[in-house]
Amino acid sequence: MSLVTEAPPRRRPNAPPMTSEQPATPASAPKSPADVPAIQVQGVDFCYGDKQVLKNVTLDVPTNEVVAFIGPSGCGKTTLLRCFNRMNDLVPGARVTKGSIIIEGANIADRSIDPVQLRRHVGMVFQKYNPFPRSIYENVAYGPRTLGERKKAALDEVVEKSLRRAALWDEVKDRLDDIATGLSGGQQQRLCIARTMAVDPEIILMDEPCSALDPIATSHVEDLIMSLREHYTIVIVTHNMQQATRVSDRTAFFYLGEMVEYDTTRKIFENPTHKRTLDYISGRFG
Repeated sequence: MSLVTEAPPRRRPNAPPMTSEQPATPASAPKSPADVPAIQVQGVDFCYGDKQVLKNVTLDVPTNEVVAFIGPSGCGKTTLLRCFNRMNDLVPGARVTKGSIIIEGANIADRSIDPVQLRRHVGMVFQKYNPFPRSIYENVAYGPRTLGERKKAALDEVVEKSLRRAALWDEVKDRLDDIATGLSGGQQQRLCIARTMAVDPEIILMDEPCSALDPIATSHVEDLIMSLREHYTIVIVTHNMQQATRVSDRTAFFYLGEMVEYDTTRKIFENPTHKRTLDYISGRFG
């Protein structure tokens, strides 16, 4: 099922479609947007060449929630995250070998899906903050300009809106022409989040967004993540289990390519079902 050019009213109705094809008419009354998961992962296996790194992963990411992926290094967390916007397409030999990932009713592996449009819907914030060597303003305006926006007033509006949502506007509003790399590390990471929001995604992926930050900057980013759940669905990979407890609604624990357990964050950390989950969160391995 593909997305439509003029989609039915959604949380942000101006979001662009990933394809221009008309979806099939549902056989029954459609669910409300709040009832439909933002991401549906259905029995996914994933390989890099001959090496299988994800095994039969199934989970739903609810709309407007923060979901954390935890687990030891090499367990498949980041691989799954990068599947959601097909960043793994850029890796030779990387492929989903079984199962599907459904976003907005569309199987994102379908040939009709444009990866560029998909990445507008599913933005990504990386482990190491990576602002462009341009002004603060130009960093945020870059995406809308690339998509064809040329009106100064419209660009001004999206820059201010994005910086406000990133809790950065008051700190930089008087120096928007300054080079972005002159900001502190935490400010640079919040700028990268603002840059991601400037193209109006539905979903934001965060791969260890605080690993390069000091505790104060980490606190600012965590506060931002919690405030953004009103507007976005967020999936975060983190090695910091305390961070997962602070910011996420649900947590998935991965081990050796398998999703061992997925539940509310409180359940995972206070009363996990599986012994491997308990052993990991209590520090017995990892």
